[in-house]
Amino acid sequence: MQFKKIGVIGGGTMGQGIAEMLAVRGLDVLLVEQSAEKLDYAYSMIELSLDKQLEKWGITISEKKIILSRIQKVSHFAELGTCDMVIETISEDLELKKQVFAELDAVCPGHIILASNTSTLSLTELASSTKYPSRVIGMHFIYPVAKVDLVEIIRGLKTSDDTFIQTKHFVEEVVSKKGIMVYESPGFVTSRIILTLINEALHVLQEGVATADDIDDAMRIGYAFQHGPLEMADRFGLDSVLAAMERMFREFGDLKYRPSVQLKKMVRAGHLGVKSGEGFFKYNKDGDRV
Repeated sequence: MQFKKIGVIGGGTMGQGIAEMLAVRGLDVLLVEQSAEKLDYAYSMIELSLDKQLEKWGITISEKKIILSRIQKVSHFAELGTCDMVIETISEDLELKKQVFAELDAVCPGHIILASNTSTLSLTELASSTKYPSRVIGMHFIYPVAKVDLVEIIRGLKTSDDTFIQTKHFVEEVVSKKGIMVYESPGFVTSRIILTLINEALHVLQEGVATADDIDDAMRIGYAFQHGPLEMADRFGLDSVLAAMERMFREFGDLKYRPSVQLKKMVRAGHLGVKSGEGFFKYNKDGDRV
């Protein structure tokens, strides 16, 4: 299959990153959001990301214009019927995602691959809301999308070999990232490991072993992490981290997945990280630490 036009559902942090990355790779993107306001905001954030690259001489003004011209703002799922693949990137809410997949199933011809960027949810359960579960697959991009050259490709129970082969081709040949195959399991590989690390860092902070800055410096400098575990949590969104930890705790029943009390307190206080401007650290409107 030739991949030329890709639908992206959800204009949050991941949706913005995926849409921008696809447009940079020369693909046409149909970006979908619930409202015109959210759509305009997502588009403006993509433009801001490109402006930052422009300031650093990473791209030219003409390249920026070409990239933005490839991203079309769309408000109805019906317009996605002409896409070669649709990638869902909404929040980690199983029922909402199932509703999205059911609606996509009704408007997208049977040959169109329906992928989810979920980091923890069951692809088998998502696929159960469709008439063609064989075309549903997980495609978990890692934040920040443009800088991390890895994608987890997750097979649900009924995902077909053809869907997997085409998705792997898309990941490795079209967007030039390394694809790893994962059999469905809560948290897959990356989320299961990194969230457990973040949770342990939270326990260390809660016990007063070290400050947030020192914990992050220990891992960032000592083990060459791009971000320390606490800043990583801020960038993922503390509410998303909590939801994922609770889901893995329910699924596995193992105490190592029980979310830290400190994490719960932060979420209750509305300190969600970059998205709220404050988490374990403070951030400006561009998402940079202050």
